[in-house]
Amino acid sequence: MVNRNQQPSHFSIVSVAQADKPKAGSSPVDFSKAPVNADLTPEQKLSFLREMLRIRRFEQASLKLYNQGKMGGFLHLYIGQESVAVGTCSLLGPNDHTITAYRDHGHALVVGMSMDECMAEMLGKATGCSKGKGGSMHFFAPDKNYWGGHGIVAGQTPLGLGIAYALKYKGLKGCCLTYLGDGAVNQGVFHESLNMAALWDIPVVFIIENNQYSMGTSLARSSSIKACLAERAEGYAMDWDIVNGEDLYEVRAKTFDAMERAREKCRPTLLEIDTYRYYGHSVADANAKKYRKPEEIEFYKENHDPIMLWEKRLKEEGVADDESIKKIDNEAKAEAAAAVKFAEDSPFPELEDIFTDVYHEVDMGTEAGRTGRHFFSD
Repeated sequence: MVNRNQQPSHFSIVSVAQADKPKAGSSPVDFSKAPVNADLTPEQKLSFLREMLRIRRFEQASLKLYNQGKMGGFLHLYIGQESVAVGTCSLLGPNDHTITAYRDHGHALVVGMSMDECMAEMLGKATGCSKGKGGSMHFFAPDKNYWGGHGIVAGQTPLGLGIAYALKYKGLKGCCLTYLGDGAVNQGVFHESLNMAALWDIPVVFIIENNQYSMGTSLARSSSIKACLAERAEGYAMDWDIVNGEDLYEVRAKTFDAMERAREKCRPTLLEIDTYRYYGHSVADANAKKYRKPEEIEFYKENHDPIMLWEKRLKEEGVADDESIKKIDNEAKAEAAAAVKFAEDSPFPELEDIFTDVYHEVDMGTEAGRTGRHFFSD
């Protein structure tokens, strides 16, 4: 159900004591009984755990490489937010697309990209998904309708809008999940995208992954609206909702409603999913434990970890036990270790490769690429 004209409250980012309050979007509703969740098989539920553990182990392996000095640039880890990517991307259909910001590893793995090509990309190797030219923030897989990570804050929001517009223009029943962080909601281009999406009835679902901090700035210090960020959709006559990001069932149920609204009615939605990151804005964030207390981070790890909570849920439902969970986790660790070896053994791009993958027309040898003249028809 879409929440409009309500005043939800965020789970606290002020102190550990306050952090135990119910999260935004939480309610006595049992979302496991929602239609999109009610018919899930045990195998599907286990697959969600498998994907979350794959993300966690991939990110931990990446962190180790970064700390060893084998990875250049920035590294924005998705640890703590795994249930968001897994829950939302589990709903993707053949005509659905995704695009996100620079914290893009989790989404990439869930849509089907291999650990090998992703790890190789972060080491700048030719076998990487972007041929070693994009790095951590620029994973792409057009064949999987995944239009990548983008390093410009909120820069992906009009691109997601454009992808969704193309779906409507072509008469395809689909939508574009467009992810952004809470720090991006104050960018002008995001508001322009909201306005155009509502004005033109574009099948886009904007998803704010609210991990409570815009780099080192808390939500309370960066946003004038204290109730919730999704409420801004009211200014554009757009449907909106808030979601407890640690509850995989709720993530799926509310995202499904938004996606169906886009597919069936060509109406956009703004979702705000409350979550939390355990590490800094990037690994290079030297103040990660200064703008928030270490006790706060540990509290969330111990009480609100999405993987831990999903494992507990599966045990309660009789879907998994400690042995089966350990097996899945070990498989994820082994896959991540193999990806590290693949990346380290892979070659770097050749020097002449710097001239390729700059302009499609040049690479493809089109007339425009040969002559430098571009012509556009109406």
